[in-house]
Amino acid sequence: MSTYHDDRLQITDLMTGWIHRDLSQWDALRGLFHPDGTIEVTWFEGLFGEFVDASARMGASSLKTKHLIGTPVVTFHHDKAIVETNAMIIGENIDLNLGCCVHNRFYDLVEKRDGKWKIVRRQSIYDMGSFTFPLGLVEIDMSVAKKYPREYAALAYVLEKSGFPVNRVFATRGSELEKKMKAEGEAWLKA
Repeated sequence: MSTYHDDRLQITDLMTGWIHRDLSQWDALRGLFHPDGTIEVTWFEGLFGEFVDASARMGASSLKTKHLIGTPVVTFHHDKAIVETNAMIIGENIDLNLGCCVHNRFYDLVEKRDGKWKIVRRQSIYDMGSFTFPLGLVEIDMSVAKKYPREYAALAYVLEKSGFPVNRVFATRGSELEKKMKAEGEAWLKA
């Protein structure tokens, strides 16, 4: 029989398991989600399995990313939990000599099935971000950058210029979208 501590540790391992994406360990990455799991982030929305395939394509491109993951805050209700985790997304397009650093929070709905916790749905809330210039200043097309909320404009710009467009507005700190996301998450948790 599992304990609260074991459940929390399994969920923490799910969150820090995001390193598999940065290391191109695609099978291990697939293991973080239930088979019907979905993800909604700036450049991809859909089934997690398809996200892994798309991430492999991104990994083969000139866009490189790294994620620094914080300690999750977990709210349990029976075999469900809401998990909110601070993260930093660091991206760089080596052909453009342009990068970004974005602070976000992963907002995950996780569920215990057959004794294992896995992610059912991952969304992201973007807090703040900026451009990085690894080899000196690069001119930014502000007409492109201004299409996106300031909190993730740098990330969206680098993604778009790398061939991974952002097709809608996503939640930012304190936004109505964040409030709606959290209300839906609470309803799911208690259902």
